[in-house]
Amino acid sequence: MWKLSAPDGGAEHCFLRASQKEYYLVEQSDPELLSIYPEFRHLSKEHFSTIPGVVSAVSLTALNINTPVYLPYLMSRFLAAGGQVVRASVQHIHQVLEGGIDLFSSTSTGDPSVDGVVVCVGLGARTLGGLEDKDVYPQRGQTVILRAPWVKEGRSLVAAEGSRTYIIPRRGGNVVLGGTRVSDDWFPKPRPETRIDILNRTLALYPELAPPDVRAVREPVVDDLLALIVEEGCGLRPARRGGIRLESEWMSIPGQDRQLPVVYNYGHGGYGFQTSWGSAKAVLSMLEEAFGLGEE
Repeated sequence: MWKLSAPDGGAEHCFLRASQKEYYLVEQSDPELLSIYPEFRHLSKEHFSTIPGVVSAVSLTALNINTPVYLPYLMSRFLAAGGQVVRASVQHIHQVLEGGIDLFSSTSTGDPSVDGVVVCVGLGARTLGGLEDKDVYPQRGQTVILRAPWVKEGRSLVAAEGSRTYIIPRRGGNVVLGGTRVSDDWFPKPRPETRIDILNRTLALYPELAPPDVRAVREPVVDDLLALIVEEGCGLRPARRGGIRLESEWMSIPGQDRQLPVVYNYGHGGYGFQTSWGSAKAVLSMLEEAFGLGEE
């Protein structure tokens, strides 16, 4: 992703390289995981002494993804490489193994066979026939997006259970504020009380969210941010008890004397974008091994 975000690259518009400060309320958090980023350094206490409860902090140059722009970019690459999209409702893995694309498309290819199946169904893993993985569950997340082009730095406050208050500037001037992570909460729409809670937390962490003309005359309050809201987000992250399922198996095709490789890649929770390229590489390796395409 760092290479994709390079200046003048084809995907630069999907990313923003920005200064980031991470504040930790607990010692057991491991900021060294972020040391791969440029400009990584530990901050002295004077940089966070005014933030209640913070015991350590680091700064770095982070890579912020504008996901509504990044996903169409990936789709354009897929289509340009010859990929085909078929939208359909699948009740059981066997439907794909036996019927292939022809079962779900109005245009027949004349050959319903498939070489393998990669299962990336998110929360659908709970109900998809042939899988029905009840270890999959939602982690509800809610965000608020402001129009605040004066915000150039990101910040996160990490609590003991891994929950975060975060400010993420995007290329173009919008800023994502969050967040929440509530397990087994299926409500799909933003809640007004959660919006106010997010605004309170993020403003306390980063008063510079308020417009400069407001800050020039008084201390900002949450009401100063309401007029800046351009969108609210809510999503059900597809988490899994026991962690990501990233493995393969050979599955028999009903009525046929053969098996096909099925690769499972789901349960990433809120880390799907971060782990996407690594997971895809692992999936590709499994398929190559199944097809006998590995290195001699």
